Amino acid sequence: MTFKEIHTQFHLKLDAEYGKNEVDAMFFLLSEQFLNKKRIDLSLTPYNMLVDIELSQLTEALNRLQNNEPVQYIIGTTYFYGLEFKVNQHTLIPRPETEELVSLAIESLKPHHVDSDKINILDIGTGTGCIAISLAKLIGNAHVFALDISSQALKIAQENAALNAVEVSFIETDILKETNWTENFKNIQFDVIISNPPYVRELEKAQMKDNVLNFEPTSALFVSDEDPLIFYRAIAKFASEYMKPNGLLFFEINQYLAQETKKMLEMHNFETIEIYQDLSGNDRMIKATK
Repeated sequence: MTFKEIHTQFHLKLDAEYGKNEVDAMFFLLSEQFLNKKRIDLSLTPYNMLVDIELSQLTEALNRLQNNEPVQYIIGTTYFYGLEFKVNQHTLIPRPETEELVSLAIESLKPHHVDSDKINILDIGTGTGCIAISLAKLIGNAHVFALDISSQALKIAQENAALNAVEVSFIETDILKETNWTENFKNIQFDVIISNPPYVRELEKAQMKDNVLNFEPTSALFVSDEDPLIFYRAIAKFASEYMKPNGLLFFEINQYLAQETKKMLEMHNFETIEIYQDLSGNDRMIKATK
């Protein structure tokens, strides 16, 4: 089979689900991964025959895409804030909205970008490590800590820290269990706490696509309808004890619960609480000062 023929097969089987442009984007990502060729190289030689291993890899990928598996899991990597990250089904796939959260934190911390006086940053629910590693890469005077309840996710996060040549202190613990706080954070005070915790309510599952519902870790996505702010409340209480005065707290939030989240932070005595919209115009981030 030629490159052009397998390309046509992708469109025949996937366009109805994904659309032509997205199918092209996925196809050429896979071609670069499995054939080690850029899109321009392949467009110049559309009738080159694929060897058996190349055809087998692309056909398997096509089958997985038909089953709604995210292309990032098929490739095993994705990009976030210009950095490469390994991903698998133990980690959420980093989203553009979370890049906006990182941008907000970096912009807010510019006055602290000095070589003296290290600042302590904690990322809660780190997953792939994308937030922690991006901040460690871009804020030279930061000592970055990152925690997650999942040992499998932390394994990937540690690999990603090595891949991007940064040092991050990873901690396996459950932020909801207050008895773990002293054990893991004795004598540490943070200048910054940042988190993209689970925030999708069960009632919102109907809005989610199958490639998310069937493949990404549900424990990193969903919270109960009865207590959707469970993680935010725990982190706010943690921050009230383990954050320095005037420290900054950053959250990615559920767009439907922005005001409820702000009110909860006010109850925990945070000040200068600001809600920020993402590029789609949804309430997506909160910054607060202790």
